Amino acid sequence: MIASHVLLLHASALLAGGAEAFAPSSSSVVARRAPRVPSLPPRGAAEEVAADDALEDATTTAPPTKKKKYVVVGGGWGGWGAAKALCEGDIDADVTLIDALPDPTGKTPYLSPSGKPVEAGTRGFWKDYPNIDALVAELGLEEDDVFTPFTNSSFYSPDGLEATAPVFGEATVDGIVGGIPIVGDALKGAIAGISGSDEFPMLPSPLGQVLATIPYFERLPIADRASMVGLLLATIDCLGGDEETKQEYDRMTAHELFLRFNLSERLVNDFLKPTLLVGLFKPPEELSALVVMELLYYYALAHQDSFDVRWIKSGTVSDSLIQPLAERLMEDKYRLKVLGGCRVKEITLGDGDRTSLTYLDTQVGEVKELTDLDGVILALGCQGMQSVVSSSPDLAQLPELSLAASLKGIDVISCRLYFDRKVATRSPANVFSRFEELRGAGGTFFMLDQLQEESLPALWGLDGEREDESSLGSVVACDFYNAGGLMSMENDAVVRILTDELLPSAVPKFADAKLVDSWVGKYPGVVSWFSPGSYARRPPLEVLPNVKCAGDWVKMGEREHGAKGLCQERAFVSGFEAANSLMRDTLGGEKYQAHEVIPVREDEQQFKLGIEVNRKVMSVLPRFWTR
Repeated sequence: MIASHVLLLHASALLAGGAEAFAPSSSSVVARRAPRVPSLPPRGAAEEVAADDALEDATTTAPPTKKKKYVVVGGGWGGWGAAKALCEGDIDADVTLIDALPDPTGKTPYLSPSGKPVEAGTRGFWKDYPNIDALVAELGLEEDDVFTPFTNSSFYSPDGLEATAPVFGEATVDGIVGGIPIVGDALKGAIAGISGSDEFPMLPSPLGQVLATIPYFERLPIADRASMVGLLLATIDCLGGDEETKQEYDRMTAHELFLRFNLSERLVNDFLKPTLLVGLFKPPEELSALVVMELLYYYALAHQDSFDVRWIKSGTVSDSLIQPLAERLMEDKYRLKVLGGCRVKEITLGDGDRTSLTYLDTQVGEVKELTDLDGVILALGCQGMQSVVSSSPDLAQLPELSLAASLKGIDVISCRLYFDRKVATRSPANVFSRFEELRGAGGTFFMLDQLQEESLPALWGLDGEREDESSLGSVVACDFYNAGGLMSMENDAVVRILTDELLPSAVPKFADAKLVDSWVGKYPGVVSWFSPGSYARRPPLEVLPNVKCAGDWVKMGEREHGAKGLCQERAFVSGFEAANSLMRDTLGGEKYQAHEVIPVREDEQQFKLGIEVNRKVMSVLPRFWTR
């Protein structure tokens, strides 16, 4: 039952990788959990970090060297994090960001054929996004102007509403326990008496999640939810274990793990399977148990309000956050150079500064070259990594990159639907579960007219306010993951599945709404598939002194961050860490300013205790459920 909030908050923020989500040049994947270590000294602190030791203050007498040249390949959150850290590193360097998108700065909106702004995927921002929150403040923006309030989410099946996820940080005692039959009033009085407030208190995990979600499942019996207890113990064992333990879990499918811990069939089929389809893009029988444990930790064993999610209040992630960051870095102070519409053809490695990069400038149809490079950061997803490594013999020689390039991708379809009237729904963020029309895919739908109510004309591609704004209907963003069974269908057929079958089944009022316009974007193989055994093939942060990787699928080793899952925050942080590592390894003793990495909140004490107890038990008992 503690997994109840995974239901939609997990599903509704599933593409939380920024441009990594499923832009052509990069993709979003899940990162592993590792022990936390102190972050690098904060940018702007009194200590300046020397290149020979990024964690201590040091001074060098090395003579000044020529101006450095760095290239960041990829314009998602990882790429922009790396570009930001390099530009702000207080070094004499030329920094270039290159991406296949025509304009990775977010300044040029992506429009449908009818001129309406569209975006590949709807991405949420979780409670524990300290580095992105810091970026908002640094850019002089107000969080209330950028983000919506935290919202609830709903989960629909052919039987109707299955569950609703509350906003824990704003929950009241009456809203959480007041409706529980028989004991509701007694619980409400007891909790309110202890806390002295009507606000639902922050309780230790998973107790807080258990209590807070009891009334929100409409159909799944408590007995089925309770069968998940053993899986939580496996999560503690997996994430608190060493590398060998993690690889043992990685070799299993999630379905095998569910069977061995006796999860009920109904829990798996009605809840976990549809949740994983929209969170990790594959059913449990095709997923590594390790990545499922990583997600389960974040949604069931972290802080009670870690599940709360909010959305962009107006426009897109690109124009709300990436654009002001890009403008700042491209100003005279930093002079970042951005090459949009450019596809990397080959990266050639050489000694010292003899590394070079050739690329096709699709805007003019010419092949160009960047030479004398001191370092490269590959901020790419699985598809981008495959493309660059396969065309670069020098990179293909590196096992870390050739293995990463071997990871397969998953198909995604993104849709935007425009209706002639507003359709009221229980929640702005929603998941489809167990519908045959999905053809094996996972699906979500977001009511953009509710999330961006103040920007409704802009959603319709209209300039300024309209006197007849009330005539504008709902705008719905729908996404399908593991969409291979839908990819071959014509766009109109995909839209009809939504308008004739899925949406009216979930919310009957959609049957009365007339479709006015639509847009469909298909993205084959762009999201990494974490099949059993894939952990060993994910790229490391550090490949060579002059080659680093960034993105939320990157293994950061001792620099691991606390953000989990398909996560914009983790991708952004990986860019900082890749840039810090590159400066440390290539500056030859020159001083630089390492970018600050703000940690998430520490694990709660009961989780830490659980790890310690489990380690002692596992030191004498065999781990019989793994391979």
